[in-house]
Amino acid sequence: MNSNREQLIALYRKLFGVEASEISPIAQSGSNRQYFRLSAAGSPSVIGVVGVDTRENRAFVEISKIFERQSIPSPRVLAVSDDYLCYLQTDLGDTVLFDRIAEGRQSGVFSSEEQAILHRTIAYLPDIQFKVADKLDFSVCYPQSELDRRNVMFDLNYFKYCFLKAVGVEPDEIALENDFEKLCQIILQSSGDDAFMYRDFQSRNVMLVDGNPYFIDYQGGRRGAIYYDVASFLWQAKANFSDQLRNELIDTYLDRLQKYRKISRTDFEAKLRYFVLFRLLQVLGAYGFRGLIEKKAHFIESIPPALRNIDKLLPFAELPYISQIFDNYRIAELKNGVGTRDTTDRLTVQIESFSYKKGGVPHDYSGNGGGYVFDCRAIHNPGRYAEYKQLTGKDQAVRDFLLTRSDVLSFLDNVYALVDNSIMVYSKRGFTHLAVFFGCTGGQHRSVFCAESLAEHLKQFDVDIKLKHNEIQ
Repeated sequence: MNSNREQLIALYRKLFGVEASEISPIAQSGSNRQYFRLSAAGSPSVIGVVGVDTRENRAFVEISKIFERQSIPSPRVLAVSDDYLCYLQTDLGDTVLFDRIAEGRQSGVFSSEEQAILHRTIAYLPDIQFKVADKLDFSVCYPQSELDRRNVMFDLNYFKYCFLKAVGVEPDEIALENDFEKLCQIILQSSGDDAFMYRDFQSRNVMLVDGNPYFIDYQGGRRGAIYYDVASFLWQAKANFSDQLRNELIDTYLDRLQKYRKISRTDFEAKLRYFVLFRLLQVLGAYGFRGLIEKKAHFIESIPPALRNIDKLLPFAELPYISQIFDNYRIAELKNGVGTRDTTDRLTVQIESFSYKKGGVPHDYSGNGGGYVFDCRAIHNPGRYAEYKQLTGKDQAVRDFLLTRSDVLSFLDNVYALVDNSIMVYSKRGFTHLAVFFGCTGGQHRSVFCAESLAEHLKQFDVDIKLKHNEIQ
């Protein structure tokens, strides 16, 4: 970790001729990549990326070059380490489309401004699919250069092993395989367009800069069918688009598609329906792996809406077994239980830092007494050094000290595992309050940093966060 961080600092120094004075970790999502924001006085802020797979990193770098050449708004790669494990890219800020449309997603009623942003976003998709395909050497794509039979069957088996079996469903293997083979045939017969398939074109992978969409996380792209990305965007599990809004967004897409391909809406929708099913089966496999197996709560919370989207598609005459397997009682329990709750009864997580020497452990006024008190005093204390005594855990110098001269990240990994699991259980059972308190000697450095870090980490969950520092302003 530290060597990779040093590589990012070295890349920044080489690029701008100055030392990065601030380097802050950015919360991870579903991938194993690590992100940092680097900046210095008088020099731009950039995003540093540490990837674990050089082939994936090369794919991102090469595809980014084509995006830039074809005027597709996206991060520009500024510098790459010799081993291709680290690179710097332009900083697009912190506004994610998924968060920007939160009110519409939660209410099901999207404002005119939210709808306008969605239309601007999907209007770019035909350009991405065809302008990028026109210039891209697909051999750089990773892990595969195109959507082929192996790729389709891999995703379908991902659904079988990481979702069906993970929830305790033992399918009729022969009947399920027959339907998989038929669906694979339909998908491949509809994949004749020489188009770039983004693979994960959805609102979590769109940043907004001055209200305009910029596209990220396309490193899994490959040659494929135009329908897949439309399905990914419009049937994203927690997007909560109405049928009317979906149809209007399809109109915008088809209107922009006409300069590349002539296709009737009837033909388009007939094929799209199978890709929606295929995409939803694939993401259920991902939600099963990331959520049910790795215990990441926000993936579990996406399972019920994904299942409800599938309900609206069924049945498929050519796929009789897939059409009926979703009636299994274990799947029905997930559809109506895990991750579903009235938004007026959202879980509130109360996070506080405190001093063991001064006020002591804070009171939990919720009445249920549920939660954790974490003792941070075993972490190397920056307060022992004169240059940090007047600072707090919110100051960058203290953050850098803790990140580089202590084992705070290991400590927080254990905290996250415990709290994430409690959030999943509390959410499932309809509880509304969880308290998490961090204490250190003075309540100024270590406990403050840990409380701030947990609050940032929990932004990925559908919870209300109440953050309080008892010993600092």
